[in-house]
Amino acid sequence: MSGIYTEDVHRRCVLPFEALPSEVRLLRRAAAAQLNQWGVQAAGDTAQLVVTELATNVIKHVGEGSAATLILERKRERLRVEMHDKASSLPSLRATDCASECGRGLHLLAAMAVDWGAVATAIGKAVWCEIELGKDVGCLRMERAADALETYRARSGTLHQGRCDAILTESAVELIADLLHWTSARGLDPDDVLDRAQMHYEAEAA
Repeated sequence: MSGIYTEDVHRRCVLPFEALPSEVRLLRRAAAAQLNQWGVQAAGDTAQLVVTELATNVIKHVGEGSAATLILERKRERLRVEMHDKASSLPSLRATDCASECGRGLHLLAAMAVDWGAVATAIGKAVWCEIELGKDVGCLRMERAADALETYRARSGTLHQGRCDAILTESAVELIADLLHWTSARGLDPDDVLDRAQMHYEAEAA
């Protein structure tokens, strides 16, 4: 994979890659890591299947080694997955049978997504689909935490220094420390705030 670009304001991640079998696994991992960063890892299994299918289709129908780009975009309660390549011919959903391999990918895509389609672009085409995201309390809290953490890291100038667990953990610690300073400056008891937050977490986790 040649690089990863994340546009945090719009929750959009751009992943250029070469259409090679060895790249599909790396692309799948990068997509899963990004969903985890956004706090919507519950959609990870479906998203990885979609990414695998779209990338494999590029290898089969556009050509091994061709340049392509995967775009992930979180849109409220949906995840949009787009695969851009340089081939101009648009795919179509055809009737298929058990003995036919051609066309199964689109049927699988249609079954997993709440919506999908294909559009012509200036240099080729884009095949896209949208996946429903979870709406449980834990998932919503994770999304809000991811939003807050990425905004915090952007303002502190650490957003592009890395995304490993150690860096994310340190950023979370710094954010919590700043919140405790904020509560103390307003005459609140930081220990009481922490205790109440812990109570909320344990009740919802249970």
